[in-house]
Amino acid sequence: MQALITTNNPFRLVATKLLSYLSPRAFVGWQSPMQLQDIADPKLPAEDWLVAKTRLCGLCGSDYKQVFMNGRVDNPMTSMISWPQVLGHEVVGEITRVGNKVQKRRVGERVLLNPWLSCATRGLPPCEFCQQGKLAQCLNFGAGNIARGIHHGNSATATGGFAELVPGHESQWFPIPDAVSDEQAVLGDPFSVSFHAILKAPPRENGTALVYGCGTLGLLAIAILRAIHPTVKILAVARFEHQAALARDLGAHLVLAHHPTKELVHRIAAEIGSSLNEPWMGLPMLNSGIDVVYDTVSSAETLGVDLRVTRSFGSIVVIGVEPARTFEWTPLYFKEINIIGSNGFGIEEFEGRRQHAMEWYFEFITQRGLDVTPIITHHFAMRDYRQAFMACYHQGRSGAVKVLFNTFN
Repeated sequence: MQALITTNNPFRLVATKLLSYLSPRAFVGWQSPMQLQDIADPKLPAEDWLVAKTRLCGLCGSDYKQVFMNGRVDNPMTSMISWPQVLGHEVVGEITRVGNKVQKRRVGERVLLNPWLSCATRGLPPCEFCQQGKLAQCLNFGAGNIARGIHHGNSATATGGFAELVPGHESQWFPIPDAVSDEQAVLGDPFSVSFHAILKAPPRENGTALVYGCGTLGLLAIAILRAIHPTVKILAVARFEHQAALARDLGAHLVLAHHPTKELVHRIAAEIGSSLNEPWMGLPMLNSGIDVVYDTVSSAETLGVDLRVTRSFGSIVVIGVEPARTFEWTPLYFKEINIIGSNGFGIEEFEGRRQHAMEWYFEFITQRGLDVTPIITHHFAMRDYRQAFMACYHQGRSGAVKVLFNTFN
């Protein structure tokens, strides 16, 4: 089969990083760690696994941040991955082969992948977090019958959707209702990430929420907030005008420009009727502020703004992944703000019921009429991966939000 293979080759890594200073196209150039190759079809690591033919696969921000080398070498998460990798964990497929012990799935089913490689996928009894349905906090990401990795795409065994075929444990594949299209289904993973984050720190009734960043996760967070917290005023911060337009369409009451940050803080204060405390230097701080901020960027700059605009005893939910930098965090202790990390998704409790986040997503589509497919902006054949990744790199120029691979041979 054809697949985009990513290796940890030091020569390719160094050469790509150096050449990227001349042109960002080096990230997908001839010397890049990621190359399109023919490889063997996937093997089943156990008889309760199956193989699906990829129909659609989304390019997640974590995928292209890895390709664009946007990270630190001392990141502790590098201890939880293995090589070589086939990236891509937002997968819609059709089952083509099942192991002898597969009981619930069948050949021909259209399915959505839950990519987390928790205890069940590894042939292990559930750890304390898997027992609670907190699959993204599994204690056994390096154990069992598959290679180290937290989810599909960063395990050498559990290859991802940048390939014609994807292996997975039967518990990972959710059948897609007939009323749900492939394009709707492929957004199940990012929807689940944003849904999980909002459930961790929901806003107060008639309160205020700020969604910082209007990429895929931010736009989905706006749509979810509008669906389940209709009395909440939603403010959003967007980098590009095409993102701002989508944010307004999905339910944001006010969309603000991300720069200049001082003007951003002033605009938020004016919108919610808060007075400002002006320091000798730097950004002002709101005297009251936003109830909860969902930060889908989570850079030093955005966190610094978050702390200034969040009310005392409010919450900041950190969803984004950016390299660590220093920032002024005095408001954290002064206002006694809660900073909450949010990672992935699992079994989620909502309205007194517990089910997997992807099952909630299908329910939102079929019973609440949720449609977030307008955030899908580009389709590419996998062989055109260079253009796909450059569309992600130049979002302001291309108008990209969610980019998909839709052809795999």
